Amino acid sequence: MLRKTIMGSAIAAALILPALADKPANSRQAEKEELGRALFFDPGLSSPPGQSCATCHDANVAFTDPDRSLPVSKGVLPGRVGNRNTPTAMYAAFSPDFHFDKEEGLYVGGQFLDGRVPTLEEQAKGPFLNPLEMANPDKQSVVEKVRRAAYSPMFDKVFGQGALDDTEQGYERIAEALAAFERTPEFSPFSSKYDAWLAGKAKLTPQELRGLRLFEAEDKGNCAACHPSKPGPKGEPPLFTDFTYDNLGVPRNPDNPFYKLPAQLNPAGAAWIDRGLGATVNKPSEDGKFKVPTLRNIELTAPYMHNGYFKSLRGTVVFYNDRDKKPRCSQDLVTEEVALKKKCWPAPEVSANVNDEELGNLKLTEREIDDIVAFMKTLNDGWQAMNGKR
Repeated sequence: MLRKTIMGSAIAAALILPALADKPANSRQAEKEELGRALFFDPGLSSPPGQSCATCHDANVAFTDPDRSLPVSKGVLPGRVGNRNTPTAMYAAFSPDFHFDKEEGLYVGGQFLDGRVPTLEEQAKGPFLNPLEMANPDKQSVVEKVRRAAYSPMFDKVFGQGALDDTEQGYERIAEALAAFERTPEFSPFSSKYDAWLAGKAKLTPQELRGLRLFEAEDKGNCAACHPSKPGPKGEPPLFTDFTYDNLGVPRNPDNPFYKLPAQLNPAGAAWIDRGLGATVNKPSEDGKFKVPTLRNIELTAPYMHNGYFKSLRGTVVFYNDRDKKPRCSQDLVTEEVALKKKCWPAPEVSANVNDEELGNLKLTEREIDDIVAFMKTLNDGWQAMNGKR
C-alpha cells in the first residue's frame, strides 16, 4: 500500500517539475502546439469525414466522450463502436514511458488503458487507423488529408519546407504536433478546488475533509495507495494516479455493444474477454489489469472502468467497499443498477489476478462512502472560474 504511494510521488516529482518550470519563450513550440490544436479539432481527418479527436475527447467533459448513451465510443462508420470506455486525455502527458519497474515488480506508465504504446506520440497515431474509430485505411490517406487542410502550411513553418512530402515522416510529425498540444496547460491546469485548498486559497467543507481523511487512511478507504493525493517533495501537485496497473475484479458490461459487432470486427462475439495489460505484455499473470486512471475531474468522466460498467461514482465506491462481502449474482451479465438493487456483484471479467489486498471489503459506512465521493468532487478543474469564491 505505502509502496505504491511512494512510487507515485517519485514519478510525479520527476515528471511534473519540468512541465511546470518556467520556460523561455519559444515561438516554434507555440506554433507546434497550435498546429496540434488544429489537428485535434479537425473532423475531416476520419474516413469518411465527420470524426475528430475532440469527438471522443471533448474539452467540456474533461476531454472524454460527451455521449453518455453508451459505455464505449461510436466510430465514424455507422454501427461501429470501440471495445473500451474512452479515458480522459487530461494529465496523460505526465504518464512515463511504458516500462517494467524491476525494484517494485510492476509495469508502469505508457498510454491507452492497456499500456500498449509507450508515449503520447505513439498514442496519437492509433485512432486515425483504428477501424472502430476514425477508420482511415493507411497513413498515406491521413497525410493526404492533412496536406489538403487549410492549416497545412503551418507544417512547413514548424518542421521545415516539404514537411509532409514523405508519408512516414509526415505521419510522425502529425503525431508530434498532437502530442505537443496535449502537453499544454489546457490538458493539465491543476485548477481544482483541492488545488486551491492545498495553496491555502479555498476551504473544504466538513464532509469533504472527512472524505479526504478516509481517502488517505490506510485502514479505511486507502484510495491514496494507488491515487496519491499529497504534493511531492518539492511541492509539485498530485496527479491522483501512480500509473501502475490493477485488476479490480470489474464485471463484464452487458451494455457493451462491442459484443454484438460482426465477426470480422469481433471474432469472439459475446464470449470476448478483455485481457488488458496481459495481452500487451503477453503474460497471463497480468490478465485483467488496466491502468490506474487519474481521479482528477472524476465527477465529469463517467462511465467508469475500462468497459464503462459503472455509471455512477458512488456505485464505483460501493463496489470497492463490498465487492468481496456481497454474494455473487446468479448471472454474470448484470448491470450496475441491477447489482446494487439486488445487493450482489457479478463475477469478474477476469477472475485471476484480482486485487483483494487493497479493496473488496473496506468496511465503510454509508456516510463514509458519501464523504469520499464528496471529496473526489473537489478534483474538478476550473473551480475558481466556476465558483468565484473561496
